[in-house]
Amino acid sequence: MMTAEQIMTAHKSNVEVLFGLTNKAFEGVEKLVELNLQVARTAIGEAAENTKAVLSAKDAQEFMALQASLLQPAAEKAAAYSRHLYDIAAATSAEVTKVAESTATEAQAKFMSAVDAAVKNAPAGSENAVALVKSAVAAANNAFEGVQKAVKQASETAEANFQAISASATKATKVKRVA
Repeated sequence: MMTAEQIMTAHKSNVEVLFGLTNKAFEGVEKLVELNLQVARTAIGEAAENTKAVLSAKDAQEFMALQASLLQPAAEKAAAYSRHLYDIAAATSAEVTKVAESTATEAQAKFMSAVDAAVKNAPAGSENAVALVKSAVAAANNAFEGVQKAVKQASETAEANFQAISASATKATKVKRVA
């Protein structure tokens, strides 16, 4: 049995973890807002410059050439924005995962400690029930580790795919610029 003090300590720890995760989420949102403000500020400045350049075009050919030259950097900027966005999301996700993993490990250790204490105080003849509980805990731990590995592999695959797509888009825009 857990004492009232142990329950309060556990609740306090859980609240601290919750606020820690909330702060990490807000940090990610702040980075996203900063990125979007920077992009908006830059876009407004470039729009003003581009508008002046378009209005100063002397003929249709110069206008078309100017328009074509403006499309190229836009694709590169979109790829860079996507990359920054992905980096923010990945960093925030990594922080949350790190906290979740450490919290889960701590909870597992506490649970196993409670199971061990219950085993020590178990009445004679309850060995089968104790073995069943230990087996269930081991199976749950193995399942949790399997899920963690699968999530990590999926994240690595998504990162590799994003890198490949980003590199391909960047390469395509460079090829168009040269042509």
